[in-house]
Amino acid sequence: MPPPRAAARLVRGGVALILAGLGVATWVGWQLFGSTWASERTHRALVEDVRESWDAETGRGADAEAPGAADALETDHGDVSAIVRIPAFGEDYEVPVLEGTSDEALSAGFGRFEEAEDPGAVGNFALAAHRITHGEPLADMPALEAGDEVVIETSRATYTYVLDTGGDDLEVPFTADWVLADLPRNPDGDVQPAQEPGARLLTLTTCSELFNTDGRLVAFGHLERTVRRR
Repeated sequence: MPPPRAAARLVRGGVALILAGLGVATWVGWQLFGSTWASERTHRALVEDVRESWDAETGRGADAEAPGAADALETDHGDVSAIVRIPAFGEDYEVPVLEGTSDEALSAGFGRFEEAEDPGAVGNFALAAHRITHGEPLADMPALEAGDEVVIETSRATYTYVLDTGGDDLEVPFTADWVLADLPRNPDGDVQPAQEPGARLLTLTTCSELFNTDGRLVAFGHLERTVRRR
């Protein structure tokens, strides 16, 4: 039997390890479940707010013939410019699009890359979103298939894109910025959009592994139809 002082040290050490383990478990639990619960509430609130803003703007001089959105709605989470709907993910799936891909933007929905074109415009409307935590907008990215629709709703129009590649057809390093070009061309000659100048494209990106941020899954699509808001 260890001496009383040694036994006390062992007990204190064991308690410290237990508390540290509980702290780690609590943090992991918040990241996996708490942050997603909070972000899903934020998604719903931002979608509701931006729709109310669009309804108030109707008929107030927005150029209905121009692609993209009118002025983005300023919120505490960033500027909201669009709403994403992916029918393959369910009828209730609606996630806001925020300008930029900062941590704050991605915690509140999809983020539009700064170099990306407006929705509906010639070029590449490129978006990023989390696959795990913070609402998990692209948790089911690998399940997407060529032919699935991605609907982008703005203050001016609803743009329906059709995917040309599946959600797990292309994995690239996070440094592969060619996927953000107006007409992405794969340097490996592998998965890429049809090389047609003047195309109106959509690109979706997310983490390739649930707990690894070094790789990205990428899916490409093209604009199929546009319905103007009345």
